[in-house]
Amino acid sequence: MSKEQKHILLAEDDVDFGNLLKQYLEMSGYTVVWKANGLDALNTFKEHPFDICVFDVMMPKMDGFTLAEEIVELNPEVPFLFLTARKLKEDRLKGLKLGADDYIVKPFDADELVLRIHNIIKRSAKKSLGTITREGVIEIGNYSFNQRRLELIFEDEVQQLTEKEANLIQFLFDRKNQMLKREEILNAVWKNDDYFSGRSMDVFISRLRKYFKKDTSINIASSRGIGLEFKLG
Repeated sequence: MSKEQKHILLAEDDVDFGNLLKQYLEMSGYTVVWKANGLDALNTFKEHPFDICVFDVMMPKMDGFTLAEEIVELNPEVPFLFLTARKLKEDRLKGLKLGADDYIVKPFDADELVLRIHNIIKRSAKKSLGTITREGVIEIGNYSFNQRRLELIFEDEVQQLTEKEANLIQFLFDRKNQMLKREEILNAVWKNDDYFSGRSMDVFISRLRKYFKKDTSINIASSRGIGLEFKLG
């Protein structure tokens, strides 16, 4: 599907800014439906399919966070990002916890927004990039991962894994392209979220970054105070 076919739902209550942003996105090749409040945006989402949603946080009738919660209930697969004039850490954390793919503070460069939208759509379209191709083997970017044989293969190079390394890769891959809390990973893989388990996880994450470093489409990104994201695509 070409970029010209991608549909964006934009919810922004500032008329001048919303109109300007709509025009800029359309000039960049997107089809944009713009609504000036959260309630109208929600009703529009129920009637038409969209590839991505861009929500202002502070809006009349329904704020961006509430709108996002409603959208996730209707279709959890649709990516969305927030625009806001507020720089509060609490707002950013709340947005990410809702599952936002990005959170952009105003004022921002329009070209940056277009690039972020493009990357989110591209990443969303590549969710099938990591797929099971044969029994026990998963393709992760340019790597082949065999959990049963505890092997990570890049071209002709075989990295022998420990059982915990393999379990960690499997857990992160199953939840690729989403922010994971540290305690969530620890409880699932280490069965404990105490201090020593946390230090152990940091060591394992460093190892995995080295193992996957030959494919630039794979990135294990840390967000201080939040957690980790296994980015693929």
